[in-house]
Amino acid sequence: MVLDLLYTLESVNRAIGQIRTKESSSFLKCFNLFIDQFNKPVQSQEAKTIQIHMELADRAVGFLLSFISLSIFTYYTFWVIILPFVDGDHFVHKYFLPQEYAILIPVSAGVALLCLLCIFIGFVMLKSKKKKA
Repeated sequence: MVLDLLYTLESVNRAIGQIRTKESSSFLKCFNLFIDQFNKPVQSQEAKTIQIHMELADRAVGFLLSFISLSIFTYYTFWVIILPFVDGDHFVHKYFLPQEYAILIPVSAGVALLCLLCIFIGFVMLKSKKKKA
């Protein structure tokens, strides 16, 4: 019903547009853009279903990454902050590495990350230089 009305208005507008001067051609362009908005294809049900599944997969991955990060943070916090105040002969000490590794592991991971970042930036700079040449 609405589309029939719009098509009728479009045909009337085309007939009137032949009579109008060039000054009113901007109105016709705006009207044609408005008509084109209704001619866009509608997304199929299958595409909507795929999009919903992708959103659920993204949420699952986000939840998993959050859970892993929170677990590592909790473990490291307990290891570094709480464990030094627990007696040395307590059974909980057998679940953790010695205190020296509490500094060694994050520093090593940071140095490795910094090296990988520098290598990545170097490759990007080399590729951009090759494209310019």
